[in-house]
Amino acid sequence: MSDFPRPILDYWRSAFEGTLAETHGNFILSVVPTLDRKRPAMMLLGMDGSVQAAITPELASAIDLKARMASVAALRERLENEGITFHDPDFLFYLPANAGPEAGSLASARQLTEEDRAAFDTFYAAASKHDREDAYVELDHWAVFGCFEGERLVTAASAILWKDSPMADLGVLTLPDARGKGHARAAVQSINGFARQQGYEPQYRCQMDNHASVALAKACGLVLFGKWIVAAGE
Repeated sequence: MSDFPRPILDYWRSAFEGTLAETHGNFILSVVPTLDRKRPAMMLLGMDGSVQAAITPELASAIDLKARMASVAALRERLENEGITFHDPDFLFYLPANAGPEAGSLASARQLTEEDRAAFDTFYAAASKHDREDAYVELDHWAVFGCFEGERLVTAASAILWKDSPMADLGVLTLPDARGKGHARAAVQSINGFARQQGYEPQYRCQMDNHASVALAKACGLVLFGKWIVAAGE
């Protein structure tokens, strides 16, 4: 993970800092009092083979930490026996530390403002409910970039700032008839550049089985950091 920006590495390191409960090879489990109760357990499987896991003190007291849990599967089983459920895993993508501007038709993407409200509302209504929920793109997010075909908005990418983090979390939505034309790539690359200009690192998350989204991330110069598994809130 050494090719990733220092703020990203520092953020994820601090997210798992706590009382060491178990270590076995590359598997490390910690009890983290500051863990957000909206996700009382989480695991990060790094591309370097490392496995970091964190649970709240409440969960630690509910499971037998004396019994060895040397894998993600063992920990998940123990937590699921306590009624904990998990969201589908996400891939996490980031720009490398030395990434420069990516080649692409960036001139086709521009930042959207409230003056684009009518075009955005028409665009949003034309997208399916499933696509809207997956993308989570809103005009009132921290930053929004879009691509037009004529007067018609066909792609929008937006970012929200993660609390107490250096990251701008991205979403991108493209209408079905405008896919495959480079619009999503242009919008994502533009918002990536904007985020870094503002001092933030773009974060691109997607479901592991969303092959089109994975391909888009790679086309935009983003590199797979790891797989993030998060428990549902209490």
